[in-house]
Amino acid sequence: MINAVIIEDEAANVKILRSMLEAYCPQVEVLGDAGTVSKAHDLIKLEKPDLVFLDIEMPGGNSFTLLDKLKPCHFEIIFVTAYDKYTLKAIKYSALDYLLKPVSIEELIAAVNKVAEKINKRQFQQRIENLLANVEPSKRSLQSLAVPAHFGYEFIVVSNIIRCEAEGRYTLFFMSDGRKIVSVKNLKEYEDLLPEDIFFRIHHSHLINTNFIKRYHKLNAIVEMEDGIKIPLATRRKKEFLINFIGEE
Repeated sequence: MINAVIIEDEAANVKILRSMLEAYCPQVEVLGDAGTVSKAHDLIKLEKPDLVFLDIEMPGGNSFTLLDKLKPCHFEIIFVTAYDKYTLKAIKYSALDYLLKPVSIEELIAAVNKVAEKINKRQFQQRIENLLANVEPSKRSLQSLAVPAHFGYEFIVVSNIIRCEAEGRYTLFFMSDGRKIVSVKNLKEYEDLLPEDIFFRIHHSHLINTNFIKRYHKLNAIVEMEDGIKIPLATRRKKEFLINFIGEE
């Protein structure tokens, strides 16, 4: 059984989410709900839940204020929120989950099932620290990425990624300090997640950090990276790459 609380200031939304969990997620028991930062803080301290359904905006502050007050956090989070592109990307960077309002049954079930698996991996606080760092107002670029591996999560600095390479259903990260990190997510997920003004998928199997390009071999369309690897530039990506990163028309 997963013990949960709901942090949401709209009573109607609380009622709907409770009903959906009761009907479709019987493994979740809702212990209570709260609608302000102060009440949420007291409820979580009292109940010590495994899972918190958390709205981002609420009276008295927001969810990030609450999480900062609760440190260290020993619970999983599913954010339930309206769409905000930057915040949602920060949540993804931290290997946390979210549901967009209005919540769909299918997405709720999928999110709860993912949380059930994550509870065994722990590392709650490290992922929340990662999120809080990424949503700081002074940092409008995402700094740190939580990479899900077989053992748990590896936290890496985005600017230190030289390149990512597809390895079947997995992704290999090649870092500037020489480390290789294996993620259980596929390359397409990182193509969508990493900043597109820096990272470019030059080949079906390769996503590169363009800041680490050593040289471009024009004759045979080869991109050489700082770690010495030479990657063929896919014909269909050549024009976009040359315009955006080499400065050629």
